[in-house]
Amino acid sequence: MRIEDIVRAVQGELGITVDGRAGPETWQVIYARVVAPAVPGLPGGVTDSRSEKAIATLLPEVQPYARALVHKAAAVGITIKVIDGTRTWAEQDALYAQGRTRPGGIVTNAKGGESNHNFGIAFDIGVFEGSRYLGDSPKYKAVGTLGIELGLEWGGDWKSLVDQPHFQLRPRWAQELTERQMLAGLRARREASEPLLA
Repeated sequence: MRIEDIVRAVQGELGITVDGRAGPETWQVIYARVVAPAVPGLPGGVTDSRSEKAIATLLPEVQPYARALVHKAAAVGITIKVIDGTRTWAEQDALYAQGRTRPGGIVTNAKGGESNHNFGIAFDIGVFEGSRYLGDSPKYKAVGTLGIELGLEWGGDWKSLVDQPHFQLRPRWAQELTERQMLAGLRARREASEPLLA
C-alpha cells in the first residue's frame, strides 16, 4: 500500500478532505482528535487569543494553515502571532493611502480589491520575544521557510515591496496564473458568489 493511500484512508475516517496529502487540515484534526485528548493540558490546536481573532476572519480552508504555522514556529523556538487576516476593501484603501495621502510609510501597493487579504486567503504574522513585537528580525526568514513547507506563499519572496510578515494560500485553480490574473479571478468568483478556493 502506498503512503498516499494510507493518508486517504485516514482522511476518510476523520471526515476531512480526502486528497492523499498530509497537509495542515489533516494534521490539525489528528492533533485535536488524537494527540490533545491523550495528553492533558494541550490546547487542541488553538493558538493565542489575538491570533485566533485574526484567524477567524480567514476562509475556513486557510485557518488550519495559519494555526499550523504558529505551532510549527513554536516547535523551533520562535513565537509568532497572526496579527492581521481578512480586510474590507475600505480597510485596504486606508492602508494604501498611508505614505501617499496619509501620514506614515508605504506599506502596500494594493488598493481595495487588489489584495489577497480582501478575499480571506492571506494573513500577516508578527514575531515576538515575550510580549515585545519585533518588526525586523532574521526570524521572519525562518518562519517564511516554515510557511513555504506548509504550502503557503511567502511575501518575503516578492520582488517588489518585500513583505516578510505576509503569507497566503494560492487557490488550486490559480496555480499557473500570475498574481494579477489570480486577483481578477478572485474578484469574478466573489461577484458570482462562487467558492474562492475550489
